[in-house]
Amino acid sequence: MSQSNSVRSGVIFAIFAYTIWGIAPLYFKALAAVPPIEILVHRVVWSVVLLTFLIVGLRHLGKVKTAMKNKRVLITLMVASTLLACNWFLYIWAVNNDYILEASLGYYINPLINVFLGRLFLGETLRMTQKVAVGIAVLGVLIMIFNFGYLPWIALTLAVSFSIYGLLRKQVSVDSLPGLFIETLFLLPAAIIYWIFFATQASNLSTNDTSLNVLLLLAGVVTTAPLLCFTAAARRIRYSTLGFFQYIGPSLMFFLAVTLYNEPLSTGRLVTFCFVWTALALFTFDSFKHYRKEKKEKKLAALRPE
Repeated sequence: MSQSNSVRSGVIFAIFAYTIWGIAPLYFKALAAVPPIEILVHRVVWSVVLLTFLIVGLRHLGKVKTAMKNKRVLITLMVASTLLACNWFLYIWAVNNDYILEASLGYYINPLINVFLGRLFLGETLRMTQKVAVGIAVLGVLIMIFNFGYLPWIALTLAVSFSIYGLLRKQVSVDSLPGLFIETLFLLPAAIIYWIFFATQASNLSTNDTSLNVLLLLAGVVTTAPLLCFTAAARRIRYSTLGFFQYIGPSLMFFLAVTLYNEPLSTGRLVTFCFVWTALALFTFDSFKHYRKEKKEKKLAALRPE
């Protein structure tokens, strides 16, 4: 695949991933009767089942075996799986405890943390506009702390955990499907133990309504589809550029929280969002301008005689 085609497919994968994440509260709200930890258990179990079929059907067993022979890859994926489980659980808990707005704030902050981590660990250059954008977002969070007297820990934990997860996945040369399969395998033993010994009646598929069972079984699809798209995107485009598309998810979440679930949007909280939106607008403008500049330079370079 040429570089331009790779970038183009990365963009498509990113849009799909963030759109699915944006409307995910609709799914988890439908499972409000199930404890968050048990929803997490079902996410892990049914993701493994679905991924097993995909791995076998697409003949990726060789890639899985190769990855599992590499100690560095295994350790990285083990750490990534832990971060992923924490992120999943906190997100489910936030949605079903009416913290969708704060969760959306976390995912608004996420691309700016991507930029910071890209600079810190990948050597990606931070342009002046990007520095200003990060500073404005930090100021917005500080205003929220001042107004409400508490740290928006849900937002920050979701943002940081997922940014580090994406960074770790970028460090290992494992395809999206085998990588996610190994990650969920690491989580499977704990999920099965919890399901057998600690789960409530809500996880008993033999006594549940058909509609609830269908929703629980869909946890594999809801979990796997966007993550596969995200990891595929992360391997095809610059990590800081990946943050360009991240606004799709939290915007959809914000819309659902305010219009469908009637979560309170106080003036203080709105001020914080305005700061973060301003930061994202600057970041988006800078990314687009830089993209246009790079494209123009490549065209000029191609026209120069050898």
